Amino acid sequence: MKDVKVLGPGCANCKNTMALIGRVAQEKSIPIKLEKVEELREIMSYGVMSTPGVVIDGKVVHAGGVPSREKVEGWLA
Repeated sequence: MKDVKVLGPGCANCKNTMALIGRVAQEKSIPIKLEKVEELREIMSYGVMSTPGVVIDGKVVHAGGVPSREKVEGWLA
């Protein structure tokens, strides 16, 4: 099971990123633990300055803007 965190203050892009990751995981039957991180201190601890950020298993894989569906599928594969 992958540990996925979406970093961001709760903007529309952050919500869209959360929804996209959840949808891809569900459609592909991939078990993930999806968490939203809104605490600025924790977001900055990952070195992310542009949100939304995506962290998978402790590694930042994306920052700034909603990722493409293809990127999400690659991360979860």
